[in-house]
Amino acid sequence: MKKSLFLVSIIFFINSCKEQRPNQEIWQPLFNGKDLSDWEIKFANHEINFNLNNTFRVQDSMIRISYDDYNTFDDSYAHIYYNKPFSYYKLRFDYRFLGDQVSGGETWNIRNSGIMLHSQSARSNDFGQFFPVSIEIQLLGGLGKEMRTTGNLCTPGTAVEIDGKINYRHCIKSTSATYHGDQWVSGEVIVFGGESITHLIENDTVLKYQLPQIGGGFTNPRMGDQDWFSRGVESKDYWIAKEGEVLIDGYIALQAESHPIDFKNIEILNLCGCMDPKAKNYKSYFVKADDRLCIY
Repeated sequence: MKKSLFLVSIIFFINSCKEQRPNQEIWQPLFNGKDLSDWEIKFANHEINFNLNNTFRVQDSMIRISYDDYNTFDDSYAHIYYNKPFSYYKLRFDYRFLGDQVSGGETWNIRNSGIMLHSQSARSNDFGQFFPVSIEIQLLGGLGKEMRTTGNLCTPGTAVEIDGKINYRHCIKSTSATYHGDQWVSGEVIVFGGESITHLIENDTVLKYQLPQIGGGFTNPRMGDQDWFSRGVESKDYWIAKEGEVLIDGYIALQAESHPIDFKNIEILNLCGCMDPKAKNYKSYFVKADDRLCIY
């Protein structure tokens, strides 16, 4: 009996020490390395969670986006969404492009993919919608010779503020290096709700902007209604009515738009939590308080 009580005391002491390390970052994997549970798939022109031609697959602890079973791309744009929204966080990941683009993909989609942030949910997409309304960290691979930055910004249905002015350009280049071939590249984003978002590639800050918000058409406002309808968005009036609304949270989604790509080590550090130093689960790196979560 005394031995059992001693062991319980030791375990309690160890757990208490863990809880009281306010500077220790607690990164959580979004992908379990085994299956796609906790993720939802949405292809343009297909029902939720229909995995066309086994595009999204798990192998060797990676989420693989593969086109082995395709004859042609046929506008089969797709995204796989983590099933929980986030607001203040850091997201880190590794990615690599592989081989050749599937036949039928747009030329601008060669070695082109991305991760959508502050995204609408998979289930709120219109049936034929190509891309979710979101903020995208665009991932590009080098094409062999010329400079081609990665960690760029694209804005389907959105806009951001840069240097104190709202910027409505659909894609904005980062200052990253170019990564040719099939090499692994590390990326990270630091998201402070509706305040700011920072992109990092290989631990270097390559782009930063503020006030992510709805607006600026879908991808090319000069096209008018066709800007929305040609990308399968039927609910344009809903989004236009929200022009200028700052995005404070949303879903995270991986993009599939015709070139094979692998993702691994997808982890998140929540920056929202208990900011009372007296609490057991206080963390010094939190930047957004939610004292409902405090444990004393």
